Amino acid sequence: MDNSDNPWGSGNNNGNPWDKGSSNRDFEDTIKKAKDRFDRFKIGSPKNLSMLIIAGIIFWIATGFYRVEPDEQGIELLFGKWNGSTTAPGLHYFFPSPIGKTITPKVEAIRKINIGYRTASDFGQSSNAVRDVIEESLMLTGDQNIADVDFTVLYKIKDAGNFLFKIRNPEETVKSMAESVMREVVGQKQLQYLLTQGRQEVEQVARIKLQDIMDEYESGILIQNVQLQKVDPPDQVIDAFDEVQRARQDKTRLQNEAEAYLNKIVPNARGEAAKIVEEATAYKEQVVKQAQGVARNFMDVYESYKGTQDVTKRRIYLETLREVLEGPNKIILDYSGDGQGVVPYLPLNELKKNGNN
Repeated sequence: MDNSDNPWGSGNNNGNPWDKGSSNRDFEDTIKKAKDRFDRFKIGSPKNLSMLIIAGIIFWIATGFYRVEPDEQGIELLFGKWNGSTTAPGLHYFFPSPIGKTITPKVEAIRKINIGYRTASDFGQSSNAVRDVIEESLMLTGDQNIADVDFTVLYKIKDAGNFLFKIRNPEETVKSMAESVMREVVGQKQLQYLLTQGRQEVEQVARIKLQDIMDEYESGILIQNVQLQKVDPPDQVIDAFDEVQRARQDKTRLQNEAEAYLNKIVPNARGEAAKIVEEATAYKEQVVKQAQGVARNFMDVYESYKGTQDVTKRRIYLETLREVLEGPNKIILDYSGDGQGVVPYLPLNELKKNGNN
């Protein structure tokens, strides 16, 4: 039989396709090469195995290093339980996983809670829409009025461990406590005071009270600020309230005008009265002094008269004549009876004046 048509080739195997000649040798060579390559990766001795284990342990221990950024605090969990302390910014070490675990939350970010109203940003939107939440904003004041109060609480994390593990829902806790504190503060003030000069005081008192509650709860929260956004009467009565406000403003204006007029008139009247009193006092003193002088002069004359009566009479007579005759022009007539009763008039005064000229 001709083997030229045998598909397994010619050879000494009489047409057997499973020749155990060169094919078996090639297969054995392939197996040997694969075994040699595998032996290269095989740990050859217990010493090499120990070194590999030690290297793995060192690498595992090194994974315990962790870094806390300046705006973070470190929280260390041992077997999933917080160890009660927080770590400051910097490089620290703690048990590696799975024994220990570290958390580094951001603590410097300012968080905001709106109470009494909601903005679009509260729902992740970018519009400027604002929605009033009546059940949160309506509060009873100390004078039995109702005020519509919207405010915002700004806070940040003071102790990350307490914040994460001491309270279940920090944001809801802050919101509930802030609303309760604001109702307490508003309930102690009158509505008019809240609408005018009382806003700053309410903010300060509410912040302090809210911080005290957060510290009592060991919440790890620091209240940065409480900001009043709106303090108004309810919408249903705001028109009537505005009328009352305008009437009060008119009353205040008229009172101020009356006080200004009073402050202007009263000082003027008091000044005029003081002036009259001063003038009367001066006149009194002048008259009294003059009277005292006249009386003293009279007493002096009387004392002189008692000592020298003739001389005093003559002096008084002459002084009286001097006072009577001095001043006006005089014409002297002689009634002695010797003449005709007429004396020629000689104008000495005119002659004297002409001589001076």
